[in-house]
Amino acid sequence: MISMEVFMDIFALKRDGYSLRAIARKLGIHRNTVKKYLQSRDVSKYSVRASRDSVLNDYKQILQDFLQEDQYAATWLHERIKRMGYTGSYELVKCYVRGIKQQQQRLAYIRFETELGRQAQVDWADFQVLEPDGSISTLYVFVIVLGFSRGMYLEFVKQCTLEQFMDCHIHAFHYFGGIPAEILYDNMKHVVTGRRDGKPQFNSEFMHFAHHYGFQPIACPPYSPWVKGKVERPIDYFRERFWRGYRYDGLDRANRDARRWLDEVANRRVHGTHHQVVLERLEQERAQLGPLPAGDYDTSLKVFRKVYRDCQVSYNTNRYIVPHTVVGKQIMLKIKNAVIRFYDDDQLLATYHEAAGKHQLVGDPRFYEQLRADRSQQKRKYGRCKGKATRGLTTPSLYPQVQYRPVSDYDHYSKGGAPWNN
Repeated sequence: MISMEVFMDIFALKRDGYSLRAIARKLGIHRNTVKKYLQSRDVSKYSVRASRDSVLNDYKQILQDFLQEDQYAATWLHERIKRMGYTGSYELVKCYVRGIKQQQQRLAYIRFETELGRQAQVDWADFQVLEPDGSISTLYVFVIVLGFSRGMYLEFVKQCTLEQFMDCHIHAFHYFGGIPAEILYDNMKHVVTGRRDGKPQFNSEFMHFAHHYGFQPIACPPYSPWVKGKVERPIDYFRERFWRGYRYDGLDRANRDARRWLDEVANRRVHGTHHQVVLERLEQERAQLGPLPAGDYDTSLKVFRKVYRDCQVSYNTNRYIVPHTVVGKQIMLKIKNAVIRFYDDDQLLATYHEAAGKHQLVGDPRFYEQLRADRSQQKRKYGRCKGKATRGLTTPSLYPQVQYRPVSDYDHYSKGGAPWNN
């Protein structure tokens, strides 16, 4: 019979890829014993507590993941899983956590490190800013960290839009000089739109973006922020070492100062995990990153709109004039940095600055001049495009000429002196 600690060591070593013989040699037991417990997945010594342990079974993996991230107290872990639906006792959690911590102490030499160029992790952070008028506004910071080197890139933005999200990725790829094979995200709406049968459903536009740059997006399990530990802690580091005491004076300056801080401080420090200079590890990792594509992805917001008969397109309560040749068609609008470009397939029709207000008309008067000059438009007959009930009303005047009769004629007809249809 083996102890619970040895039993857990067997499974830990098996997950790390050790063979039965290697596990037996490390733990000083027979390989048939290792095989028996791997197959049974139970320890007879603790079988009397099996019914109580079943309450915790659904949460054991969560506890293990938490403890791989940090040495959290059992009380803290108990509160977290209670919020997820755990109904068992604190004592059960405490005993289980104690066993895992003892196991981690014995297996401290087995450590997982990300391969060169393999993975990066991404997250958002928010920062409060005091405006000159005394109001409080929020800035957002995009943060990405490479798994092997811990090389970091960050950027301030005012809105967490999909356009900004993809632009920040592009800037990071150019800063690193390449692209990691996979990027890990939590279930943010820009990446994951929902789940089906337990599997994440990814945002289609973002998947096109990922395909363009050749990386695989990976979504963390729900309620598992500790999985992204490599990016969570640098955010706290950034708050303490850069933001605390910083005088904010505009978005552009903040990004310039943050970039200088990255180059001179963050990516030149000796990292507490691998105990090497981050920049030196980053230089090694760059050689294994994927190459940048020939051209960057078009991150404009893309929408389709129909062109009305008055040659106008409606967007955000405003109307924009386009050439009359696309009347009735669905055309694409690409919106970026308050500029709207109108496309018919790959043909650029017009470019306008987005109207600042509402219910405004924006357009180039030359488009209506071209309409007037187009004789093919002038040959159209009103009656040809109308239903049978209105055919024949092709007079060019709103006041058609009719035959006038004296009133005495109507008196004559009313007395029955002549038929009405003469």
